[in-house]
Amino acid sequence: MKILKYLFLLSLLTLVALTVFVATQKGIFSIERSKVINSPRATVYNYVNDFRNYEDFESWSLEDPSMRMTFPNKTIGNGASYSWEGAEGIGNAITLKTKDGESIQQKMKFDGTEADVNWTFKDTLAGKTVVTWKAKGTMSFLFKIYTALNGGSDNVIGTIYEKSLANIDKNLDYETKTFTVKVNGVVKKTETPYIKQTFTSEISKVNKNARVVIPKLIHFSQTNGLHNNGKPFIIYHTYDTTTGLAKISICLPINKEISISAGSDILSGKLNSFEAVKTTLTGDYSHSNEAITKTRAFINNEKIVPELAWSHLEILTVSKLDVKSPSKLVTEIYFPTKPKVVPVPVEAPVYRPQTQTHVPTQQKPAATTTTPPPAKEEEQSEF
Repeated sequence: MKILKYLFLLSLLTLVALTVFVATQKGIFSIERSKVINSPRATVYNYVNDFRNYEDFESWSLEDPSMRMTFPNKTIGNGASYSWEGAEGIGNAITLKTKDGESIQQKMKFDGTEADVNWTFKDTLAGKTVVTWKAKGTMSFLFKIYTALNGGSDNVIGTIYEKSLANIDKNLDYETKTFTVKVNGVVKKTETPYIKQTFTSEISKVNKNARVVIPKLIHFSQTNGLHNNGKPFIIYHTYDTTTGLAKISICLPINKEISISAGSDILSGKLNSFEAVKTTLTGDYSHSNEAITKTRAFINNEKIVPELAWSHLEILTVSKLDVKSPSKLVTEIYFPTKPKVVPVPVEAPVYRPQTQTHVPTQQKPAATTTTPPPAKEEEQSEF
């Protein structure tokens, strides 16, 4: 009994000592991990900037089958957020500030532990991306105990970051390299009324701008009792690869033509029917250049005459608003063409000689008279 008593006292003293030790620690941590990701910087930035992707790469969510993540309407850019609940507790994160393609600043809270999180993205000479993930904050009492028993905060949090960065690399390597381009051929697009916003954009940022504008168009449509009549699309009025700029209209098709009062930043229009060469891109939007190149090659090989009044049209058949996986995106691209002029067949003239008709005169009973035959007519020609 004395031995058990001594063991109990020893355990109690150890616990007290550990508690005192942990309590006297400041609980401030600073963690940093970096990794070269085998994908372009814009692709990596856009992937990390959307909280919906975190359940696919954060190691603590992948290792906890009970983890449940909740996403509000806004998961991208400034003000985006999400929350989670799992076996280890509950937490949430919010994006405070972003610098497009370069950095993301976030605030994270997890069961009393708070951290300022910062992501940076830098190009490499090989077209890859160096991603640096930093976190600085204060630990809760329980988390201090947990890290003290598991090698310290740098080991615990650093291991999570290392696994998560590896998951980003693996996921993006598959998602960005899995794509198909199919030139469907010449089709005819029917006329479509729509609402739109028109502006000049960097070509590389068109897809990002679309994710901002399309929800505004949908809200305008719902507020004004309009009915959507298809998927959103983008009209490229100009497409200048030299300057990297394009004049675009981001459009939402509606069921009827409308007039919008002056002063609104949303306008109405109608896309007239036209013939075009259609190409379907299945996969990440970064492969649109390859789809455009193949379409133009088809036009040249088939000796199709392009319509040069405007560049092309893209229908976002399956967009980032529908799915989060880049490999599942579907974009239909239409390059306008001039209709083929079908010559009207002209019949060759046919020579038809006219024949003489001799009509005998009727004889009268009283006297017999003979009507002289008519004079021979001159032959008529259709030439």
